[in-house]
Amino acid sequence: MKWLILTVLCLHLCEGLLRIPLKKGKSIREAMKESGVLHDYLVKHRYYDPAYKFFNNFATAYEPLANNMEMSYYGEISIGTPPQNFLVLFDTGSSNLWVPSTLCQSQACDNHNKFNPNLSSTFSTQNEFFSLQYGTGSLTGIFGFDTVTIQGISITNQEFGLSETEPGTNFLYSPFDGILGLAFPAISAGGATTVMQKMLQENLLDSPIFSFYLSGFMVGTQSSGWCSQGCQGIVDTGTSLLTVPNQVFSELMQYIGAEADGNGQYVASCSNIENMPTLTFVISGTSFPLPPSAYMLQSNSGYCTVGIESTYLPSQNGQPLWILGDVFLRVYYSIYDMGNKQVGFATAV
Repeated sequence: MKWLILTVLCLHLCEGLLRIPLKKGKSIREAMKESGVLHDYLVKHRYYDPAYKFFNNFATAYEPLANNMEMSYYGEISIGTPPQNFLVLFDTGSSNLWVPSTLCQSQACDNHNKFNPNLSSTFSTQNEFFSLQYGTGSLTGIFGFDTVTIQGISITNQEFGLSETEPGTNFLYSPFDGILGLAFPAISAGGATTVMQKMLQENLLDSPIFSFYLSGFMVGTQSSGWCSQGCQGIVDTGTSLLTVPNQVFSELMQYIGAEADGNGQYVASCSNIENMPTLTFVISGTSFPLPPSAYMLQSNSGYCTVGIESTYLPSQNGQPLWILGDVFLRVYYSIYDMGNKQVGFATAV
């Protein structure tokens, strides 16, 4: 049986497993800070709600790059014949594959790898337009078809997006070139065939199962009662932080001992991390503790940023919504079984 495995570390290949080594790079936040534009960006986008991406119409996908501010792990793929290489973010919260192209005139495209359709003998297009809505504008382009190769596995005639415009400054500072969505086809912009769909159609995967390893609810030992009437959770590799309902956010910051810094972030002294509470998620009766070393993002300033943000939006059934992003997924190995619509977790070792 062949599965799709994405892992931070290059492990020995096992029969039937496709492993994609993820590379660690500088995060968007780090790049913006070094360039002196982080403060203005955070002030401008401080009220962005990270849950908007999950409540869109199916014609236009909404994928906020603001969620990727802390992202620093990416994998390499190639597109075309001969192959052109790209670093992409593997995202369980979106469904489309897109990369910058030579059709793009935006500044953000100039410092990233760009796909040149004229250099690929296997490229074709029907010039179908697409638009992906981001927190700072619309990424637009056309759909094309070409061979996509992932760790030596070639997917022929795969549909993907060639960007023509990339909005805002955050794309300019992103260490990845494009995004490879792994979510269900229902949220694919333009109804484009997803990479997972195409791999199954070509019998490159036996089962629609993939996993990531990026290295009830309780605070400390006390039950918070925040999910006493039930909560809904989304597991998303495309969200860098842990997202909690707005109605519990302030109380959670008090438990942690964090204060607002004026830029829309919450900070606390790094020297106090060992005294902060462990946050425990209870999922289907199993406890998943998240230590403060996981949810506090350390820096060289002596103050640590809390890797937690809030959302005002409820889930579709009205229950409080939590998004388990990379802050959680760095601690737990996650397995996504699309065929049975299940997500599994195991402690990362």
